[in-house]
Order: sequence, then structure tokens, then C-alpha cells
Amino acid sequence: MEKNMMIVTRKIQLRIDSSDKETVRQTIGQLYGWQSICYRAANMIMSHQFIQERVKDFFYLTEDIKLKIADVKKEENGILKSSRQNTTYRLLSDHFKGQIPTNILSNLNNTLIAYFNQEKDAYWRGEKSLRNYKHNIPLPFGAEIICRLSRTADNRDFTFRLFQIPFKTYLGKDRSCKKKIFERMINGTLKLRASQIQLDKGKIFLLASVPVEKEQHALDPAIIAEASLSIEHPVTVKIGQHERVIGNREEFLHRRMAIKAAVNRVKKAVPFNSGGHGRKRKMKSVEDYRHMEKRYVDQKLHLYSRMLIDFCVKHGAATLLLVNQEEKEEMAKEDPYLLQNWSYYNLKEKISYKAELAGIQVITE
Repeated sequence: MEKNMMIVTRKIQLRIDSSDKETVRQTIGQLYGWQSICYRAANMIMSHQFIQERVKDFFYLTEDIKLKIADVKKEENGILKSSRQNTTYRLLSDHFKGQIPTNILSNLNNTLIAYFNQEKDAYWRGEKSLRNYKHNIPLPFGAEIICRLSRTADNRDFTFRLFQIPFKTYLGKDRSCKKKIFERMINGTLKLRASQIQLDKGKIFLLASVPVEKEQHALDPAIIAEASLSIEHPVTVKIGQHERVIGNREEFLHRRMAIKAAVNRVKKAVPFNSGGHGRKRKMKSVEDYRHMEKRYVDQKLHLYSRMLIDFCVKHGAATLLLVNQEEKEEMAKEDPYLLQNWSYYNLKEKISYKAELAGIQVITE
């Protein structure tokens, strides 16, 4: 991939393109069955890769075993029948062939091994634990599987087939130009990369990975922006003599605490809510407030990170230094109040994403 390009993910809601309710029900059930297999397969991949990497630590094995994890066809003392990447794929194929498309297994295997290779040094240093996947894992697939992509009759949405399942997009207000993505895919000016299908409470989403061109700005490598993330002011940034405070405690934290207080009040009233549909009906008001908090926090963090990057671009800073950030994150882990109410990691992640798109290097101190 070219240096001036980066991969971004767009979340697009999908529906089963069928008017037969029974067909829709069976198809959604099939997707959830595939998701269950992916959950089991993902943990098997990580476990086997970890064992292969650290088998030399198994001191209780006999000395005549040559502990060289490599393909026996390529290395004299190798003990594997094939490459390490192929061993876990064959494992999944033996367990799940015929139950799930092999394209999903292949992409899952490639993605997880890439994650493992990136993080394995941190495993040995004790800085990171082995990834553990849950039931809500998305279904990865190769872009070549999508076929028959076309516009709907009303020209508002798009239809396509994925694993012979007919899908139809639901773009809604389309605030992130999702429609343009599909239009460019149809006319051939945009190529979809390996993407995922996400199942969330009965809804289906396409996590489309597409390449976008990085923003071109006149940045000076000699100019460094120093930013501090804190609970009093979400972001404080300084570039030379220029300084800016982004957000404040009252705006972010107090509003979030007010929503949490509302959740607690609604919880106390749950026993008096009408049932009708059991627990789901009784807890609806609680879930609504929880979603309100999540949306509020996400919107504010997007806003703060955008204002920070815009400030850096305005003053031509090519490097963004997050001052004392690692120390603050360690302090937050020990303080339950900070851990629950201040989203250090989420804000840092959004800053890193927007900085990469703008061509700014982020350094965490």
C-alpha cells in the first residue's frame, strides 16, 4: 500500500434481502452459527500459536526431541508438517470444514496470526496477556467473495451477495458518505479490502475496510506539539507560545456522572415497570440511558480529538507528544473512579487515528 494511503473502517447496516420471514430467520440463525464457530476457532488459533512459540520452555520433554518449530520440508530439524501459519488453518479445517465457509476460516487465521506476531514480544515481557475472544467476534471475509453489487430500484441503497446470502444496505442519513463508497466500488475506482460482518442484538453490520488518501498538509518536522490528557481538562496542547485548552471537567465528566445518576434512579424503578416481554421490557429504560452515555462520550471524544489535530495542523506541527500519558494510565488503573469515568485509552485511540490521517506522528511518553 502506498505511503499516502491508509485503511479505514466504515460501519454499514445490512438487512437480509428477502420478503420471506422464515428465510430471514434461518439466514440470521446461520450467521450466528458461523459466529459461534469463529469464537471457538479464534481461541484455538491463539492457543496453538502460543504453544508453538514457547514449546522450547517445556523442559519436561525428552532431550531427543528437536525443538525447532519449522516446516520439516524446509528445516532439517523441523517438527512441523507444514508452515506455522498453515498448521492452524489445517487444524480449523479438520474441525469445522463443511460447517462454515473456508474463506472465513482463512481470513480469521491470517488476521489473528498477524496480531500474534505483532504482540508476542509484549507477551514474553509480561506487558500484555494473550488475546481472548468472545462470542461477539465479527466474521472476517475476503473482498473477492462479494458479488452482484448493484443499486436498488429507488437508487437509495445497494444490494449484493455474500456467501450466496442476499444482502441489502440500510444507509439511513448517511453522514459519513457510505453511499459514495458503494458507488465507487461499482464504477471500479475503489477496491474493498478484507472486511468483516458484525452481528449485534439481531442486527447485521458490514465493517467495510477501504483505503483512503491521507490529508496533505504543510507540516514542519521541527515543530512539536505537546499535549496532556487529564480529568480537569480533557486535552491541553501547547505548540511554542501557542496554547489551547480543549474541553473541561464540567462539560465532560459532570455530564457523564449526571447520566450515570439517572441510570441508578431508573434501576430503582425497574421492579415497578410493566413486564409484557419479561426482563427486556423492564430493563429498556436502563439500556436507553446506558446507550445515551456511550453516545455522549463517543461524540465528545471525537470532537476533542478533531480539535486537537486541527490545532496541530494549523500551526504546522508534524509530531504530537502525549506527555506523561503512560504514567496517567497506570494511575487510572489503580483508581476505580478514574477507571470508570475517564476514557484515556479511547481518546488516545481517536487521536492516533486522526493524526495518522493528517500525517502527524504520535509519540506517547
